[in-house]
Amino acid sequence: MKEFHGLGSGMDNLFRISDAVSRSISAENRTGEKGKGGMDAVGVASEAARDLGQGWKVSPYVWLEPGETVTLADIVGEGAIQQIWMTPTGNWRFSILRIYWDDQEQPSVECPVGDFFGMGWGKYAQLSSLAVCVNPGSAFNCYWQMPFRKRCRITMTYLGDERVALYYQINYTLTEVPEDCAYFHAQFRRVNPLPYQEVYTVLDGVSGQGQYVGTYMAWGVNNSGWWGEGEMKFYLDGDDAYPTICGTGLEDYFCGSYNFEHPEKRQYQTFTTPYSGLHQVLRPDGLYQSQTRFGMYRWHITDPIRFAQDLRVTVQALGWRADRRYLPRMDDIASVAYWYQTLPTAPFPSLPDKDWLEVI
Repeated sequence: MKEFHGLGSGMDNLFRISDAVSRSISAENRTGEKGKGGMDAVGVASEAARDLGQGWKVSPYVWLEPGETVTLADIVGEGAIQQIWMTPTGNWRFSILRIYWDDQEQPSVECPVGDFFGMGWGKYAQLSSLAVCVNPGSAFNCYWQMPFRKRCRITMTYLGDERVALYYQINYTLTEVPEDCAYFHAQFRRVNPLPYQEVYTVLDGVSGQGQYVGTYMAWGVNNSGWWGEGEMKFYLDGDDAYPTICGTGLEDYFCGSYNFEHPEKRQYQTFTTPYSGLHQVLRPDGLYQSQTRFGMYRWHITDPIRFAQDLRVTVQALGWRADRRYLPRMDDIASVAYWYQTLPTAPFPSLPDKDWLEVI
C-alpha cells in the first residue's frame, strides 16, 4: 500500500507489494543501473578471470591511492540507502567516509570508517546489533535507513601512505519519500587527553528538527581505576546550564551496570545485543600494549531522543580518588553521534589531521 512507500522497516512489511525498485552499487556496477552489473571486461581481477572472460568477477574492488577521494555512489532521484557492506583495508582511522544529501556541499556524515562501524581501535571485535554488524574477518555492515529526495553522494578518502583495496556494496531503493522523513547524520569527535575537569562533547551545533538515534564510543583509559562514573547528558531545544535528559553513569547509559564487571571472574565482561553493547575490551599484554581500551555502542531505536530546534550531547569522564571523591579523568575519548534531522546540515568541526586521528 502507498503509505509504506517502499521504505519497509522490518519483517512486518516484507509481504507488502510496493512500486519501489531495488538497486545496488558496487565495484561491479559503479552506477547501480539496471542490467549493468558485472559488465567490465577489464578490471583489478582481469588476470584471475583471463580464462573465463567478461562477467566472471573482473572488478570486485577498487583501489584507493594515498590522499585520494573515491566516489562510491552518486545517486540522482528519490529513495533511500538500505544497507551498506564494505571490507576496508589499511588503517581504518585513515579512511574517511562522507555522505552528502541533496546537493549539499556540507557532508551529513563525516567519520573514519572504523569508528562509523564501531571499530575505533582498528582491531576486529564481533558486533551484533540491529543497526550495525561487524562480522569475521572485517565485514562492516550498516542497516541505518537513509532517505534522500534529490541526490545521495558517498565518498571515501584515504589519508594513509600506501594504496589500499576497498570492497563495497551499497543497496538502495528508488521510491517516493514521505514528507516527514528526516536525513541521516553521523559525526566523529576525538579528544586525547581530555583536559582536567572538562566535559567531553559528543555532539553540539545541531540546528533543525529531528531525533538522536545512537552513540558509539572508543574510550582509552590513561590511568588506573574505574573510568565510567560520569553522566551522559542531552540538552534539548534551548537547555542551558542543565539538560532535560541526564543519566546516572556511563555503563548505565550503555545498558550495563556495576563497571561492566563479571561477578565471578572480576573482570570486564564484553557483550553485544541488538540495541547496546560493550563489544570490545583491549587488555594490556604486559609489554607495549599498556592501556586498557573499550568500544561500546547504544542505539536509541526504540527510544529516539527527539528535538525541535537544537541538540547538544555531553558526557563526563569521572573515576574515583582513594578517599572516595570523584576524579575528573584525562582519558583518550573518541565518539560517533548518529541522528536524523531536517536539512540544512550545520557545518561540522574540522576533522583532526592524520597524526591526531591515529591510534597509537
